[in-house]
Amino acid sequence: MKICIVAEGSYPYVVGGVSTWTHQLIRSFPEHEFVIVSILAERSQRGKFQYELPGNVWEVHEVYLNDADWRSRKHGRIRLDKKEYQALRSLVLNREVEWEVIFRLFQEKISSVNDILMGADFLKIITEYYQSYYSQLVFTDFLWMMRSIYLPMFFTLQMGLPRADVYHCVCTGYAGVLGSIGKYLHGGRMLVSEHGIYTREREEELIKAKWVQGIFKNIWIEQFRKMSGLAYEKADVVVSLFEHARGLQIEEGCPEEKTRVIPNGIDVGRFEALPGKGEEDAGWVNVGAVVRVAPVKDIMTMIQAFRFAKERNPALRLYVMGPWEEDEDYAKECFELVRVMSVPDIEFTGKVDVREYYGRMDVMLLTSISEGQPLAVMESFAAGKPVVATDVGDCRGLILGESDGFGEAGIVVPVMDVAGISAALLRLADDGAERARMGENGYRRVTSLYRAESMYDAYRALYQELGQSGPEQKQKEGEQEGKKGSKISGGDAFRGNTRTHPEHEG
Repeated sequence: MKICIVAEGSYPYVVGGVSTWTHQLIRSFPEHEFVIVSILAERSQRGKFQYELPGNVWEVHEVYLNDADWRSRKHGRIRLDKKEYQALRSLVLNREVEWEVIFRLFQEKISSVNDILMGADFLKIITEYYQSYYSQLVFTDFLWMMRSIYLPMFFTLQMGLPRADVYHCVCTGYAGVLGSIGKYLHGGRMLVSEHGIYTREREEELIKAKWVQGIFKNIWIEQFRKMSGLAYEKADVVVSLFEHARGLQIEEGCPEEKTRVIPNGIDVGRFEALPGKGEEDAGWVNVGAVVRVAPVKDIMTMIQAFRFAKERNPALRLYVMGPWEEDEDYAKECFELVRVMSVPDIEFTGKVDVREYYGRMDVMLLTSISEGQPLAVMESFAAGKPVVATDVGDCRGLILGESDGFGEAGIVVPVMDVAGISAALLRLADDGAERARMGENGYRRVTSLYRAESMYDAYRALYQELGQSGPEQKQKEGEQEGKKGSKISGGDAFRGNTRTHPEHEG
């Protein structure tokens, strides 16, 4: 079976929970062939893999959202027929969209997105949208903002996809658009696995963003909602990590009958017999944070909370274990905050083997403003460590349990609550018996409910269910392949870059 993984801003270019999950999933199915389609911001990220690709990955396709449009320098020459115009108008005006018309338009007719963005039809539609809803704004500002909003979507709509039995999107958004195109072009089945609810996460980011202001934030949010709605419409199965997330997907418009819950899982055995505290740890209460240094992890709140806790308990020491290259500007701000506030005993380790540290930790800390079902919390439990975490994603369910009888495995605090996080650290730092009890509760919970084997069994069955009717399977069985009418196929249609795994070059 051939499976196309469609990832946005993650595997194999960014180290993090979603990327690690994807990497381990691929490794767990050596019997299947995988192709990776990875959506990146720009070409500067080209080929900068952070993971060693498993042998069953045959190709990696790179798609760039902020790219030069090199296909045409002539603007305004594309004229849409009536059906195409109405489909594009419905897309912009937030009406019900005939997506097959949109797919066919961008796959077969448009050679350059500039031809449509700078053309008369798009201008007419944007003018209507402006006059109906946003006439209080300066029209030229509105027009150029709308072009910038639709540029990455139109780039994505032009992309070809390799033929596969299953298109597995690890989020909605632009990845969901690509998965929908793959299903349209080749007749494969489409699976979406959401670790966090894409539209809610983008909305949180945009509310805080400085690069977009005022009413344009709402238009961007609506754009992300359109793409997620497309993914929910075209997917055959939509997976969430826990029941509350499934409810949010349904609220966002996903048909309930498509939804399933498959919790994350980890290899508990990897965290057995960890090295414990050494002489260098004598007298210290070690706090560990397994996070990449990025705004969504809210490292600045972590630093401030640790500082207040340390003022009351000088034995506290913090290890921030994870890369900082993803957002170097934010990392520099965090380092500068440590310096300005004169906070001692904070070590940013960079990317490390966390198993060399877990055994030395007394408490684990997570201060994120957004999460799904964090693997870092599960790993902490597997290492027998209690967790202080913000009340995001499924952190509450993991730490307090879903009526499973195992008991508290840490403390849940509000997002960005410096005082609450500090108090939680002090409570556990001062009570070794409480730490041991909570650590044991977490260990029993993860070993009983969140094992990797259960997750992989569920995905093995799901792949089998979806892949039986895929085009690659049909071809192998000698059946007629039910491909829809586009002439575009595979990696040659990509605006980005295609790399073949060295093991499969020929």
